[in-house]
Amino acid sequence: MGALPRRRGKVRFLHWSRVLPFVALVLTAAACAVFAAAPTTLARQFLYPVNHAETILAASERHGVDPLLACAVIRCESGWDEDAVSAAGAEGLMQVMPDTARSLNALGVVSASDYPPERLFEPEVNIEYGCAYLGYLQRHLSSTEEIVAAYNAGIGTVQGWISDGGGIPEGIEYAETRTYLGRVQNAYEWYKRCYPEGITGA
Repeated sequence: MGALPRRRGKVRFLHWSRVLPFVALVLTAAACAVFAAAPTTLARQFLYPVNHAETILAASERHGVDPLLACAVIRCESGWDEDAVSAAGAEGLMQVMPDTARSLNALGVVSASDYPPERLFEPEVNIEYGCAYLGYLQRHLSSTEEIVAAYNAGIGTVQGWISDGGGIPEGIEYAETRTYLGRVQNAYEWYKRCYPEGITGA
C-alpha cells in the first residue's frame, strides 16, 4: 500500500515528460507561423530596426555607401547602443576607434571641425565616421566581404590575407572576423529584405 502513491507520482511524471515536449513543439510551431505570416514587419520591428535614418542616409550618400550595409554594421557592432564601448576602446553606434577617426581627418575624408573626433558618442558624428570608413574601405577593396572583414580586422590585415593568396572569406585567419563577417552578411540580407523601399520609406 505504501508504494502506490510513489508509483502514481512516477506515472504522473512520465505523463508530463511526454506532454511538455509536445507543448513546446506546438508553441514553437505557432510562433513560426506568426512570423511566417508577417516576417518583414516583425523582423523590422523587433530584430532589424533603424534609428537615425536621415543621418545614416545623408552620411551614406556623402561617402558612397549602401545605407542598408551601414545599418547592418551598426546592428552587429553596437546593437544600436549609442553609448557602447568595446574592450579595445571603439566607441558609439558604429564602434569607431578614435585613432581611425583622426586618420580620416588627416586624409581629408572627414572634417574635424564639422565632426569633432572627440564626440564619437554623438550619433551624427559617429555615423559620419563609420560611413566614411566604410567608403574608404570600399575605394581600396573589391568586394563587400572584403570591406566588412576589414572593418573588423583592419585594411592592412585583409590586404595581407589577399596578397598571401587567400580570398575572402576563405583566407580569413581570425575566427572573430569570420564570425563577424557572417553576422553582418546575415543582417545585411535581412535589412535589404525588410526595407525594400529604403530606410526612410519603410
